[in-house]
Amino acid sequence: MRFLMACGLCLALALVGVLGVAGFIPSLFWPDRGLGTDGYVPNPENGAYLFRVGGCASCHTAPGKGAKPLAGGRVLKTVFGNISVPNITPDREAGIGAWSAEDFLRAMRLGLSPSGRHYYPAFPYNSYTNMSRDDLLDIWTHLKTIAPVADKAPTVTLDFPFNIRAGLGLWKLLFLVEGEGKLARNQDEGAARGAYLVKGPGHCAECHTPRNALGGWKYSRWLSGSDGGPNPVPGIAPARGRGLKGWNASDISFALKTGMLPDGDSVGSEMATVVDKNLSKLTDEDAAAMAAYLLSARR
Repeated sequence: MRFLMACGLCLALALVGVLGVAGFIPSLFWPDRGLGTDGYVPNPENGAYLFRVGGCASCHTAPGKGAKPLAGGRVLKTVFGNISVPNITPDREAGIGAWSAEDFLRAMRLGLSPSGRHYYPAFPYNSYTNMSRDDLLDIWTHLKTIAPVADKAPTVTLDFPFNIRAGLGLWKLLFLVEGEGKLARNQDEGAARGAYLVKGPGHCAECHTPRNALGGWKYSRWLSGSDGGPNPVPGIAPARGRGLKGWNASDISFALKTGMLPDGDSVGSEMATVVDKNLSKLTDEDAAAMAAYLLSARR
């Protein structure tokens, strides 16, 4: 019995040690592989396109008239507390102007700040990690053309224990899966391109996939809708039997670009803004590709 108790204690201490290292020395678990810029050839047009369809401005610009683009200030209400969206303009003090390209890749792929602090997954790096290095760097190239804004966004204030960012190391060990190389990039047609857009820049799963008690996706119900937020979110994978059941590819691609549903109604709530500000900018080819993927969506 003592032997078993000793073994249990050792395992517990080992687990605490692993979690501590993951929380306070994240570089040991998430090394900077693939975060360099060697061989990168900027494509500003691609960066501007992905910036628009990915919804960067929609999230990082506060609501209301007169809000300064990308200056942050929007408050996201989550089950763990309210999170303020930061300034991502090139201002060196209030925004990300002091960042390097590698810093940007680390944030988008690994959810880590330049100083190694964990970001809360309200920032959808669990989706952006699926994006290619060059696409992310193209977005970075575009962001540097935005006018800097010196307004500092409010800081995140969550109640204990969610205010301890080191605990996010455990969350990442459980749920963050780096995805580059697993998704096809630069395919002009077909479900592979659609999968890339849905899982990466579109970050559709962030709202349309239900989560477990710890905030990780329930992959068995991929894109099947969620009731975990302020408002119910419908499923967008007809094969899952919810949401878009009975829709065809033309129905989906048309809805993505216009917000109009097959029955003549229109999308509402936050999705109306997503369509207006982001998805309406999709090329016809990319909208068709997303529809092709959603019709047979499997994780």
